[in-house]
Amino acid sequence: MTEPEHAVRFQGIDKAFGKNSIYQGLSLDIQRGEILTIMGGSGTGKSVLLKMILGLVEPDAGRIEVGGTEVTGLDEYGLLPVRRKVGMVFQGGALFDSLTVFENLVYPLRERGVHDEQELADRAGKVLEMVGLAGTEQQMPAELSGGMRKRIALARTICPEPEIVLYDEPTTGLDPINVRRIDDLILSLRRDLGITSIVVTHDLQSAFAVSDRLAMLAQKRIVEVADKADFRRSRQPDVRAFLEAMEP
Repeated sequence: MTEPEHAVRFQGIDKAFGKNSIYQGLSLDIQRGEILTIMGGSGTGKSVLLKMILGLVEPDAGRIEVGGTEVTGLDEYGLLPVRRKVGMVFQGGALFDSLTVFENLVYPLRERGVHDEQELADRAGKVLEMVGLAGTEQQMPAELSGGMRKRIALARTICPEPEIVLYDEPTTGLDPINVRRIDDLILSLRRDLGITSIVVTHDLQSAFAVSDRLAMLAQKRIVEVADKADFRRSRQPDVRAFLEAMEP
């Protein structure tokens, strides 16, 4: 059987911040085109894994591959082609308050040297349509609801056409209708664009709605990786304790 192609691979990762060790021998493979959700308690280092993919945090030991390229040890220049493959949706959206929706959307394109105004308008219009917010180009972030800001943040992330999208608590603070919208968008990006998605969340309902597989981070490593059905049935103690604590 042919080994699946991996979008991201963590191998034997150790990481400590001062005396606080957060990973010891952590390994995890994310397959190309899948939606994988990383679960775990607060302070276990879920968001740090996302930062490591972007090269924002370096491991103390081990190696990380993104799209077949080892990123550990690369300098800022070496990381540029890797970062162009990866987009990140931050927990708070991280929109620029002083820029219109349009200028927020095309900011990463301008940074990459795209200056043709028609191309910028076409790309912005396309992603706004994808997230159900066509016609909002000239609005300011302060005029948008929390759910709309999350969708604009996602539109900005996909505007440069990344291969991998990282989500840091994408549904935090949203009402059930907007949670469903974000879940549907994550699923549609995989279906329509083949994007690999890596999601960090505490929202069990959302995780089970979108994920192909779930990974449990506990005891400074990944203790379980399974599809939705097997994850729910897992007898691994950390998984069971987490599910029982989080489910009503």
